[in-house]
Amino acid sequence: MTLGDSTAVGLGDPLPGGGWRGFPMLLRDALGASTLLNLGCTGARMSWVRDDQLPGALTASPDVAVLSVGMNDTLRSDFDPRQLHDDCAAIVGALRAEGTYVLMVRYHDHTRVFRLPAPLRRALYRRIVALNAVIDAVAATDPAGIGVLDLDLLPGGYERSAWSVDRLHPSERGHRMLAAGFAELLFDAGFTVPHPVSLECAGGREVTAVQRTAWLVVKGVPWLARRGRDLGPVIVQSLVGELVRRPAPVAIRRGPAPDC
Repeated sequence: MTLGDSTAVGLGDPLPGGGWRGFPMLLRDALGASTLLNLGCTGARMSWVRDDQLPGALTASPDVAVLSVGMNDTLRSDFDPRQLHDDCAAIVGALRAEGTYVLMVRYHDHTRVFRLPAPLRRALYRRIVALNAVIDAVAATDPAGIGVLDLDLLPGGYERSAWSVDRLHPSERGHRMLAAGFAELLFDAGFTVPHPVSLECAGGREVTAVQRTAWLVVKGVPWLARRGRDLGPVIVQSLVGELVRRPAPVAIRRGPAPDC
């Protein structure tokens, strides 16, 4: 089972006939599972997963659940680490109470993948650090029942080939890397993984240079403008905070000449 946002949906790994595959289907095939319930939806935030996706997950009582959510929260002006922790703890706690093994994501520094203006980059980086602190705190409550995939340590995770045209979602190769990472965590936890995930791209739809350019013009620039407006107050607060924290210049006073 998968809960979460557009990465959980599979965005970035398009199929030739339409729709998305992504790491959930690749992981399902690796495990040899006959069914996959993917509750992910584009734009989902942690609170949405708790309110809208968790009830369906609990009804299904899955053996394994992957929770991939949080980055959308970092891109909104109402980002609240405390509320994020409460929602994440409630989701994971409820799944663990059903006996479900939970896989979570610890996020990479996305400012190394998606280039942003410096003030926006600093604001987003601090948000990601706070999000990871939430993930760490929740995972620490039940180490035997929760596996965490650290994307910052994922080999090749910062390479261009791991990212789709928008540089916001994994490419087919990126989704394969995620699926392989999750499969390794499950194997270490005692699950059987009969079909290891290959990192060789196959079965997806190739994205051309023309499509990359079209995305940048039609969607990329407008997205950046929206996020800039949404995080504008955060950027201003950040700049003011840096000025306040900056130490005042210290005047240098000349003392008596030393004895020679």
